[in-house]
Amino acid sequence: MAYDIRTYGDPVLASKAAVVDNIDAKLVRLVDHMLQAMYRAPGLGLAAPQIGVQKQIFVYDVDEHPMALINPRIVESSGEWVYDEGCLSIPGLYVEILRPKEVHLEALDLEGNTITIEADELLARLFQHELDHLDGILMFDRMSEEQRKEGLIEYRKMSQESTSLGESRHIGLK
Repeated sequence: MAYDIRTYGDPVLASKAAVVDNIDAKLVRLVDHMLQAMYRAPGLGLAAPQIGVQKQIFVYDVDEHPMALINPRIVESSGEWVYDEGCLSIPGLYVEILRPKEVHLEALDLEGNTITIEADELLARLFQHELDHLDGILMFDRMSEEQRKEGLIEYRKMSQESTSLGESRHIGLK
């Protein structure tokens, strides 16, 4: 089964995902489908709500070691880092967003073990971005009012022009 990535405007992206109570073969298959969808996009991370599944799980691969994190949460964060952030659910748009530079994340792995990960810069940003998806938050929700207006205009323009041209737009931090 191939899942399509849901894009901005789909109500599933604005809903909080449910806690995963049972790690079973069905969940492992879901993770495989999520990884396939992420690689097809292509992307570095993908949260279950982005394929229409309201579960607290996301997958990522930044170093050819794919991982799935279940019921993840950030227990500590520090620093600040501004960086261009993109989203598979808002294809083609990149926005400078300020986020904590370092995070300490706790989650379950596919075996049900609690794992902790210390991350900084890109990996920390990826974790925060995917956790936002699990809470029904999109990049547009993290933007200043001016960024959001400009971003929505650019996104609508790109959607009308068709993203098949492979264009991307960058919106600066205001």
